[in-house]
Amino acid sequence: MGAEIDRDYPAGEPVYLIAVLKGAFIFLADLARAMKTPARIEFMGISSYGKSQTTSGEVKLTKDLDVSVEGHHVIIVEDIVDSGITLSYLVKLLAQRKPKSLRIATLLDKPERRQSLVPVDYVGFKIPDKFVVGYGLDYDEDYRNLQDVCVLGE
Repeated sequence: MGAEIDRDYPAGEPVYLIAVLKGAFIFLADLARAMKTPARIEFMGISSYGKSQTTSGEVKLTKDLDVSVEGHHVIIVEDIVDSGITLSYLVKLLAQRKPKSLRIATLLDKPERRQSLVPVDYVGFKIPDKFVVGYGLDYDEDYRNLQDVCVLGE
């Protein structure tokens, strides 16, 4: 995925990689290291799950950016795209900030669950409709430190 991003962006122009906390932090670190394109790292906190395995449908911004992204290339880095509700909210929010370009990279894509259509530009793996944990993904803040992505309960 890093090489694919490198091909899509002009040499020497930095790209803001914005990780959606907390789940995407491990993937963001690995993705940034796999890129030759200069990367600036930022974080946003968004919540729509709480302590449930399904989205509440209510999106809450818990941490905003520390910088302006106006006029810069931006890639939203997600751990998993599920219903698309949270990501749709985030895309609208960031588009209002006038980035030069806005794309989405996700480690995991669960298209069967999509309720809100969002254009995902870079996908690591498509997975079936199972609740997964590990490699940054959690259930009630547990399991983030697992080295592998695992189906909860298996």
